Amino acid sequence: MESDSLTSGGERAPGRATPGSKVGRYRYLVLAAVTLGIAVNYLDRATISVALPDMEADLGMSDALAGVLLSSFFWTYSAAQLPAGFLAGRLGPRKLIALSALVFGAVTMLMGLAWGVGSLVVLRLLLGIGEAPAFPAAAQVVSEWFPKGERSFASGTFNNGNPIGSTLCIPLVALLVASFGWRASFLVTGGLAVAYAVGWWFFYRSPRESRRVGDAELAHIRSGQEERADAEQPVAVSWKSLFRHRAVWSMMIGFFCINFVAYFFITWFPTYLVNTYDLTLLNFGFLGMVPGIASMLGGWTGGLVSDWLVRRGTDLTTARKGCLVGGLLGTSVIALAVVSPGVGTALVALSVSYFSSTFAAASVWCLPADVAPTAAHVGSLGGIQNAAANCAGIVSPILIGVITGITSSFAVPLLIAGGVAVLGALNYAFFMPRLRPLTTEETA
Repeated sequence: MESDSLTSGGERAPGRATPGSKVGRYRYLVLAAVTLGIAVNYLDRATISVALPDMEADLGMSDALAGVLLSSFFWTYSAAQLPAGFLAGRLGPRKLIALSALVFGAVTMLMGLAWGVGSLVVLRLLLGIGEAPAFPAAAQVVSEWFPKGERSFASGTFNNGNPIGSTLCIPLVALLVASFGWRASFLVTGGLAVAYAVGWWFFYRSPRESRRVGDAELAHIRSGQEERADAEQPVAVSWKSLFRHRAVWSMMIGFFCINFVAYFFITWFPTYLVNTYDLTLLNFGFLGMVPGIASMLGGWTGGLVSDWLVRRGTDLTTARKGCLVGGLLGTSVIALAVVSPGVGTALVALSVSYFSSTFAAASVWCLPADVAPTAAHVGSLGGIQNAAANCAGIVSPILIGVITGITSSFAVPLLIAGGVAVLGALNYAFFMPRLRPLTTEETA
């Protein structure tokens, strides 16, 4: 095979692989590194959920106040998605992900030193800002490193960092809290994020800058991306005008519905299982992993199914919509936990719901690359849909906390979550238009 040469700017000039060259798999190592970053991101944000019962007792918090504390993270996290998406296309994933992990790691460590609810709220607000760039930057990495026919699996994999981090958080933080107290758990998980920031900075390079990716693999990556550009002929669209497009609004509404359910698992799920079924924190540490493991399988399954449909010639819109609608209908099964007679059947319903949620989310994170008018817009579109999605993180924890405080039960919140999932399925089925690069012609 031919070797690429370096341009004066430090990028590799386009090279060609000889016929029959074996395509390398370095892009999957990059994907693993991105997924690890998302896992650390969720580990840090979910630490408070597992430590919350001890924190409530220590600091004298009511359920309603705990809901506000859990929600406060999303106030800034959601608002920071738009600038984070913009920065993803300007700074690039290497700088942005390293800076993000450094900031949210340091803030998480400071939470272990918090002296009251007020200081915890302020730190949760800062944590939201620090974690905001993770998903827009990860979507940018996938758009750079993967052709269209592999993006759903790649997106489902990095999105699996969510359940991986949340699931590992349960036994790790439960053990830390039981052994050393809730403050130590924040110091440990925050330290892991700082270590990741350093590792990412030295590891990551774009495909054009990396000397570790072979010519055949680089040609494979570019062929899928060039095919999209040639076939669709996208027209440049200004950042503000993205909000005029119906596809963008459908992306925002649908992801809000997915996250409304998903954030139950990240915020109130530990308290729900411990209080409803009278479990100890250590017992929960084992049982609570079951839905998380199911969600990991859901993310990979959703990615494989969507990519398989695209590769076999299924229309892109049909492939994405089928997985999104089916996944959200499965997510609505969370409502069945209300009528579960015991912890075992409740875990089954919750596991099916979480599996289906990440099954749908695998296609959600393909949408920015599917409809972006230019490569620079992928991060912006990822930030826009993630901003709307994480408004669910503002609404869901407070709503669940208030209703649970009034009714002393999680029944009504779980029924609401099931209804929101059905609404999301209807949005993708009937409101989302055909998927293609956005132009100035189609508006909402």
